[in-house]
Amino acid sequence: MDGRDLVRSVRSVGSVRTIQGLRTVRAAWRRRRADATGLPPRGAERARTPGPVREVDPGPGGGVVRFGRSELRIHVAVNGAVFWGWDGAAPEPSYALAGRCPDPDPRAVLEPDTNGGWRVVAERVTVAVSWHGAVEVLTPGGVVLRRELPPRWWEPVAGGPARWMQRSEVRADARFFGLGEQASGPRLRDGTYRLWNTGPGRGFESGDDPLPITMPVQLVLADAGTHLAFHDCSWDGTVTLREGAEGAGSGHDRVGTSELRMDGGPLRCWVMVGTPMRVLLAWASLTGAPALPPAWALGHHHVRWGGGGEQEVRRVVAGYQEHGLPLDAVHLGSGHHDAHQGFTVDQERFPKLPALADELRRDGIRLVSVVGPAVPAGDGHAVYDAGAARDAFVRDASGDVVQGVSWPGDVVFPDFTHPHVRAWWGGLYAERLEQGFAGFWHDMNEPTSFTAFGEPTLPRSARHALDGRDGDHREAHNVYALCMARAAHEGLRVLLPEERPFLFSRSGWAGMQRYGGSLSGEVATGWPGLRASLALVLGLGLCGVPYAGPDVGGTGGNPSPELYLRWLQLGAHMPLLRTRAGAGHREPWEFGAEVLAHARAALIERRRLQPYLVTLAHLARRTGAPYVRPLWWSAPEERALRDCEDAFLLGDSLLVAPVLVPGAERRTVRLPGGRWYETATGRAFEGPAQVLVDAPLDRIPVFARAGAVIPVYGEDGGLELEVWAPARGRVGGGTVVADAGDGWEEPGIERYTARWAGSRIVVEREGEHGTGGLPHPVRVRGLGPN
Repeated sequence: MDGRDLVRSVRSVGSVRTIQGLRTVRAAWRRRRADATGLPPRGAERARTPGPVREVDPGPGGGVVRFGRSELRIHVAVNGAVFWGWDGAAPEPSYALAGRCPDPDPRAVLEPDTNGGWRVVAERVTVAVSWHGAVEVLTPGGVVLRRELPPRWWEPVAGGPARWMQRSEVRADARFFGLGEQASGPRLRDGTYRLWNTGPGRGFESGDDPLPITMPVQLVLADAGTHLAFHDCSWDGTVTLREGAEGAGSGHDRVGTSELRMDGGPLRCWVMVGTPMRVLLAWASLTGAPALPPAWALGHHHVRWGGGGEQEVRRVVAGYQEHGLPLDAVHLGSGHHDAHQGFTVDQERFPKLPALADELRRDGIRLVSVVGPAVPAGDGHAVYDAGAARDAFVRDASGDVVQGVSWPGDVVFPDFTHPHVRAWWGGLYAERLEQGFAGFWHDMNEPTSFTAFGEPTLPRSARHALDGRDGDHREAHNVYALCMARAAHEGLRVLLPEERPFLFSRSGWAGMQRYGGSLSGEVATGWPGLRASLALVLGLGLCGVPYAGPDVGGTGGNPSPELYLRWLQLGAHMPLLRTRAGAGHREPWEFGAEVLAHARAALIERRRLQPYLVTLAHLARRTGAPYVRPLWWSAPEERALRDCEDAFLLGDSLLVAPVLVPGAERRTVRLPGGRWYETATGRAFEGPAQVLVDAPLDRIPVFARAGAVIPVYGEDGGLELEVWAPARGRVGGGTVVADAGDGWEEPGIERYTARWAGSRIVVEREGEHGTGGLPHPVRVRGLGPN
């Protein structure tokens, strides 16, 4: 412990209650001592590269290439994804994969290539391996999309995990996206990004990384094609990105580069090639289909920060009803202290919680409970006693249970990487279900433990089961929240077999979408935080997590009326919409009559679009396509769209252009190709183009694609089809999934087309030409001068 650490520890003691501060310092000392004994110094290291090719062993889907000092395994799966692993690394075991690795494509096999190398030719991609270990990913036409240079390892002479580096090259025009939550995204500029899930500790904004969800997932967009690269390693690491540049005239291109450095773990990679839609479909088939939220979860959620009891909940709900504001869920346990009380409900604040839950449910409002992984340590706490009896808590290298510090004081953490611990923890949700909760929010699960100095995490030497492989926290840290979500999801499937679980998490890793979504609840209050909110949702969607959203207003408290409205208008078009009050945040009616009227309009529009969001949720489960998409999603060849980060597509039919700067009453919007209608005015615009439109305080610009068939709620509350007139000579259409329930029944998928027939527009259900009326009323818009 050096002088700077001591200063930080003293500041920590002074920043919280004295007893809590002393606990924090003590826990930090324990962590340092545990790591000092459990993680010996690396000492001298020996560098290694693969060396030249020695022999090749072809097999179904690829084969094995043996070099002088390593070997490379290549596996082309039947879904078109390509795997390669060094030093004997296989696709399994993996926390990212959903079940077993896909079967190999029997048509793909290693064969000799030019210059002494080898290649695997598949239907959608060709993989070439040079004689010294470089791996190239090529389109079927032979264009190189990605080139992985020979990797390098640094191995401790005395033994231990080797750290490694993988440098990659992409095309000069390529743009990088992904890496999980990145506040500076969605397009990732030149810089270094850390891959270590970290609790923000305060409100974050653009440029504040790392955040609670990091993933070694890159989606790379170029003229030649799109590809997704996933290095399946959960250890701490960094990615350094540098965009390329195309040479002018006779000048040479400068390729883009990615340098991945990991502190240990397997060096293995999956790559998928194709259009953005095809890439995300392959990714979902590999890591799991996104969980399908119940229909009510696509409505308006509200959390009252800072606690409060039953009467406070009733007061807030009555306020929303009195002012005509739609509300679908109330989140309880919003104080940090409450997030770590295990599964014990505060009986003093909520003496009749089941009655409250029934009362709210009759009004169409569900209760959602916060759950954190930290369990208060000490005999007499029911969850602690049950976990201790099962040896469920993480231990250090000496065998002692690891203790950290959180809001309740000294805490311990379950080892969610153990199957028996997950089964036990999943069963604990029964208590909350009996109290009337319908959904769950996992918070502070990076895992977060207060510390006087260093990072807020468990000792890196802490031991984890890792599902029978045994290891330490260096490998388990990034997948800890993922395993917690798995425990909850599997437990809820058993406890409520007839209902779809509703679960979202602050932290996670690749594959988390199969258990639920994500809430970016710690975004800083301010205009940079508003912009970061959009970047987070777009980035997570491109990493396969389609259900996500920010807390409206951020975490700092006291947003201005204008900022609150602009954030709410953005949130109303996000998959997860959650408002907050308390701790400096105000309810909509506390801003005054004008703000209340505009907030009501945004929430009513959200309710009107709910059938469309339900449809997008079902399509995401089937295809992996996110609800919120960058403008280039359907036209990746349009370069101007790649740099547009202030607007997005909501599904295929809507384009949303939020206001992200103060004082704006007009803004420019870049439109993709085709005809677009401004929904507020019905004005038609032809894309590709950049247009200037009004953005008054009461709304943000929203455009509908010509020919779109959008399911919405009509004025009578029933489902209707909002059809935007297609351009003359063109045919439009849309998909409708009419799912009003929370169960597992597969709803019918209805596909519609819209076309001009003389002077009128005809809307037909696919397969039912001329067979009678449609099952839903139709309202045609965009019939003004075109």
